[in-house]
Amino acid sequence: MTTQPGTETAGRVIDVLLLFTDGPDELGVSRIARELGLSKAVVHRILQTLVARGMVALDPQTRLYRLGATAAALGARALRELDLRAVAASALRRLQEETRETVTLTALVPGGRVYVDQIVSTHEVKMTVELGRRFPLHAGSSGKCILAFLPEGRREEVLAGGLPALTGSTHTDPDALRAELEAVRELGYASSQGERQADAGSVASAVFGLDGAVRGSVSVCGPRSRFTSQFVSACAPRVVAAAHDISTALGWTGISPVAAPKVSSHATTEGSP
Repeated sequence: MTTQPGTETAGRVIDVLLLFTDGPDELGVSRIARELGLSKAVVHRILQTLVARGMVALDPQTRLYRLGATAAALGARALRELDLRAVAASALRRLQEETRETVTLTALVPGGRVYVDQIVSTHEVKMTVELGRRFPLHAGSSGKCILAFLPEGRREEVLAGGLPALTGSTHTDPDALRAELEAVRELGYASSQGERQADAGSVASAVFGLDGAVRGSVSVCGPRSRFTSQFVSACAPRVVAAAHDISTALGWTGISPVAAPKVSSHATTEGSP
C-alpha cells in the first residue's frame, strides 16, 4: 500500500513530537534529524510549523527546541480526561496514607509506559517521578507487572527487541526476565531494587480494564534504603489491593485473558509496612 503524502507528513510531525516525550527536555535540529533518519531541511520545516502553533518553542540562545505551551495544554487536558487517572484517585490516596511513600499510576502506551499520576511521600527524603515521559516495560516494577500480563506474542516482542540497561541492576537477559515475569503472574505484583533508577525501590501491581486486558499499574516507590525485604512483604498486599480496586472500578471482573493474577488472596489491608 502506498503511503499518501499527507499521511507521511503527519507521521513525521508526530514522530518529532514523540521524541520530546522520551528524551531530553531540549533537542536540536541535528539530533532530531539523526534520530528519525530525516534531512535537516525537513526537520527544520516541521519545527517551524510546530513553533507557529505553539507546540514547541525555540530558545534563541541555544537554538534548541522544547515543548511549548500548546503541547502542555493538550497534555493537561489528556490527563484530565483519562478515565484511568480519574477512577484511581481514591485508591492512590488511601495507598499513600497507608505506606507514607510516593504512590504512582502508570498507563500502558505504544512503545512502553508513562506515569500519569503520583501522590508524593510525606517523608523528608522522598522519590518523585516524571509524568508523561515514556519508559520501557522491562525496567522497574511498574513496567514489569504490565509486561507480565501482556499477551504472549506482545510480551515476546518486547523480550526479543533488546533490553537496554538503564542502571547496573536492569534486567538485560531475556530468559532471566521471562522467569521473573512468570513469578509476577503467580504473586500478582512485581518489585524492583534500582532497576530503572539506581537509588529507588518499588512494588507494583497491574491494573486491568473491562475487557481483561492490562491497562497499566499502580506502585509504591521510594529510596532504596527504605525498601527492605520486610517493607516490600508488608507493602505488597496493599499495592495489590489498590490495583484490584482500580481494576474493578474500570469494569474488570477478575479474569484476565492472559492469566488470572492471584489478587484476591493478597487483597488485605491488615498489617502495616
